[in-house]
This record gives sequence, structure tokens and C-alpha cells, in this order.
Amino acid sequence: MSLLALVLLLSACGTGTVDQNSTGIWSRYIVYYFGEAIKGLSFGNVGVGIILFTIIIRIILLPLMHFQTKSMRKTQELQPKIKALQEKYSARDTATQQKMQAEQKKLYAENNVNPYIGCLPLLVQMPVMMALYQAILRVPALSQGQFLWLNLSEHDQFYILPVLAAVFTFLSTYLSSMSQIEVNASVKIMNFAMPVMIFVMALNLASGLTLYWVISNAFQVVQTLLINNPFKIRQERRAEAKRIRDKERALEKAKNPKKKKKK
Repeated sequence: MSLLALVLLLSACGTGTVDQNSTGIWSRYIVYYFGEAIKGLSFGNVGVGIILFTIIIRIILLPLMHFQTKSMRKTQELQPKIKALQEKYSARDTATQQKMQAEQKKLYAENNVNPYIGCLPLLVQMPVMMALYQAILRVPALSQGQFLWLNLSEHDQFYILPVLAAVFTFLSTYLSSMSQIEVNASVKIMNFAMPVMIFVMALNLASGLTLYWVISNAFQVVQTLLINNPFKIRQERRAEAKRIRDKERALEKAKNPKKKKKK
């Protein structure tokens, strides 16, 4: 969904060339200086600049991503209770729906969860990531030159970058979905649709842009494993479920102690 929103925003902001003579706050003072920063980190090779600046931006945004991940996880933990409320108030009349909304708000308040605050970091990240993307797209100097086997102004003739972009996109979305308690059909579809879409788009895009996708999604995979490791989360949930079962068994035994056998 973030990528789709990015595409819509890109189409609204234009795709013309950006240089020091450009007009408008977005193009002249944001996209242009992002491009200058990339060139400053290039050390004679634009590919190096794209990689370094992408990593720096992702590191700067890491605290926001961590906050967003924590907020989303707290919301996900409440999903079974939310689902139970939806089943309890399944009638579609206005009064029932109002009761359900009131119960949901009460549940969120009791658990100190705001289901909307997790979106705020995304609203901050999107303009930054969009500016980085547009700098690579619209600053001529960033779409020229060689990097490894790549001509940055042309698509990867060996299809290595498109494959890597698709693989890292899949790993990123799949690892994120693994931490969810319940994965609906739309999420499962997106897990496979997004990599395919990225792969098809990367086949025709300049290698400089595809290189950005590869580095950004690879960073996302590492970030997920570090701050929202789905394997660790699943293990914690299994341990918590076992603790609850053991507690229930202990209570059951306390209520119904076995009679001592007669000698």
C-alpha cells in the first residue's frame, strides 16, 4: 500500500528534470538537494552515492519505523478481542454498530492503544522516501555512469537487479505478515503480487532506480529481523499461550483435587 501511495504521489509531483534552475519548493529545495547529497556521497561513482544515501535515510527513519512497528504490534495483539466484539455485535443496525464502536474504543483505551497513531510515522516517512526516489528519477547526473556491470541509465540487461528487487520485496512483506496473529486473504495476495509488480516494473526502469529498490528493501528485511523479528514474536506467543494453559490446568486441579486412594 505504501508503494501504491508513492506512485500516486509521484504522478502528482511531476517527472520533469530537476536542477538549480527548477522552481517550486518540492523540486528546487527538496528533490534538488537530495540529489546534491547523493552526488556528494558518490566518491566518483553515482551507484555508491545511491547506496550510501539510501542507507543513511533508512537509518535516520529507523526510530520512526520502530515506533510504528510497536504501535502496529500492540494493535495486532488485540485483534482476537476485536474479532470477538465483531461477532458479538454482528447485526448491521445503527444501534448495534454504535455499541460495537463504543466497546472497541473502551478496549483500546484499557490497553493504551491508538489504532491510528501507527500511521503517523508513515506520513513522515513517505515524503522523505518519495524525495529520494524522485531525486534518482529526475536529476540527470544520477541516472548516468557505470556501477559494477550496470549502465545506470538503462535497465539491467542481466536481470539480476529486477530479481533481487522482487526477492527482497517478497521477504520484506512476508516477514512482516508472519508477525500478524491473523493473516487475511488480501495480505496473502499482496505478499506475492507486490514482488511480481516490482519485478515487471524493474525490467524497464533505469538501473539507478532499481538499485534504490534493492537497497531499500534489503534494508527493510534486516530492519524487520532486528526490531520486529517474526520468529521471536511467534516464540513469545507460544510461550505465553503455554503459560496460560499451564495456569488454567493448575486452577482446574486446585478446584478438583484427586481423592486419595484408600489403603
